[in-house]
Amino acid sequence: MKLTLTGIKEHEAWEKAGIQLPGYDVEKVSARAKEAPVWVHFGIGNIFRVFIGGIADGLLEEGILDRGITCVETFDYDVVDKIYEPYDNLGLNVILHGDGTREYKVLGALAEAVKAQSSDLAQWNRLKEIFTSKFLQMVSFTITEKGYALHKADGTWFPFVQADIQNGPDKATGAMAVLVAMLYERYKAGKYPIALVSMDNCSQNGAKLRESVLTMTEEWKKAGFVDDGFVSYVSDEKVVAFPWTMIDKITPRPSEQIAADLEKLGVESMQPVITSKKTYIAPFVNAEKPQYLVIEDSFPNGRPALEKGFGVYMADRNTVNLSERMKVTVCLNPVHSATGPLGVVLGYDLFAHMLNTNEDMMKMARMVAYGEGLPVVADPGILSPQAFVDELFNDRFPNEYLGDTNLRLAVDVSQMVGIRFGETVKAYVKRFGNASKLTAIPLGIAGWLRYMLAVDDAGNKYELAPDPMNEELQEQLKDIVIGKPETFKNQLKPILSNERLFFTDLYKAGVGEKIENMFREMIAGPGAVRATIHKYVTA
Repeated sequence: MKLTLTGIKEHEAWEKAGIQLPGYDVEKVSARAKEAPVWVHFGIGNIFRVFIGGIADGLLEEGILDRGITCVETFDYDVVDKIYEPYDNLGLNVILHGDGTREYKVLGALAEAVKAQSSDLAQWNRLKEIFTSKFLQMVSFTITEKGYALHKADGTWFPFVQADIQNGPDKATGAMAVLVAMLYERYKAGKYPIALVSMDNCSQNGAKLRESVLTMTEEWKKAGFVDDGFVSYVSDEKVVAFPWTMIDKITPRPSEQIAADLEKLGVESMQPVITSKKTYIAPFVNAEKPQYLVIEDSFPNGRPALEKGFGVYMADRNTVNLSERMKVTVCLNPVHSATGPLGVVLGYDLFAHMLNTNEDMMKMARMVAYGEGLPVVADPGILSPQAFVDELFNDRFPNEYLGDTNLRLAVDVSQMVGIRFGETVKAYVKRFGNASKLTAIPLGIAGWLRYMLAVDDAGNKYELAPDPMNEELQEQLKDIVIGKPETFKNQLKPILSNERLFFTDLYKAGVGEKIENMFREMIAGPGAVRATIHKYVTA
């Protein structure tokens, strides 16, 4: 069985394998999207296909949507070449339940895959065609938080951003420059309205996207590439809207075991690939069943009936903000970022296995969410924070079949510590005058910095997960030697006082010294990390 348009016509074989096929005409819904695109998505990796693509697939199955999503890749073009084109833009979603059962579903909602590559004229012109369509209602994004970043930690432009500012729209390379270049085409074609919908895991994601778009627009205005009318166009949220969202679905890397199981069922060529940009991806995506997507209902050119999708809630901005803060700053993501890097240091591969077998790590995780987060979280109304955390600890976190790794949870932590820890720190400062009552969150920050030393608790070296600040942070910590606490002096001060990182100075917040002390204890020698965690979670 081949995951291609021709291959899925062998209905009986797929049915025998227990794999559900699209109940709609894939070629027809793809053709409609190519002719008159309504929904474009930037960042077409795992979370997009299983979640956003899955929502569209469900709407197509119900006859609520009549065309697929236009898929645009802004960073890793191998994804198009190796995962989309060979499989005729089909995907295979594998939902993993806690009891070990699985759901298999072929995804036909991905209409076409386009590379946002200005150096490829055919692809660039196709992107322009898409963005100048008056039918286009929304562009959604899962490009990770770093996809919106224009500045380095020191406030200077990233080199590629500097180049994009100097070279203008026709030679755009970064995601934000590509987007603004396409908005400029849309403006010139008729000033058509559009909703730009960030679905990335970051606080006030719509505001972050808008800030980056307006910054790039302003820089191009200064350089003479765009006019005042275009600045007015992208600045008017009644015309170009930036709805805020909260998204939640745990989506690990594709499992090699699942790939092997699919091939045993008869599906050919399912093995994951690692691209030249280190993207770990496969023709299938494995993920948990639960999912939440809360979207601010601000769509100036209309929208699909998103509220009819599984796990989707349409709301006002305040409700979205409260839902996002509940999840990103309190309930889920802080647990991942506090315990995932420590799990790597302790030698645990799987996050769920770590929590299920290490009592101290489970205590720490519960302290982060229940003990330190819930007391300062506001109830968004549509989702109960207590029920949300209960579901996490009773059903989602213990699911070892999900195969989520601690190393995945250590990806790009430097880009997230401000949202995932800094917001709670600030909430404690506001309520109590300082954040000295916190223990598990400072322990998680100390653990992340201990992880950055790339030596586990037994003294073995390991490779760090990708993070744009790895090099910078390792340079800062290079003189620290595990087993020699005297080598630790003032190396953490520039990090913990960096308000760009944590959105607050952790020393002024009253936890900087506490983190330093925890870190010092963690570098005492082999076993020191495990001992330090035990000390603080049982105190």
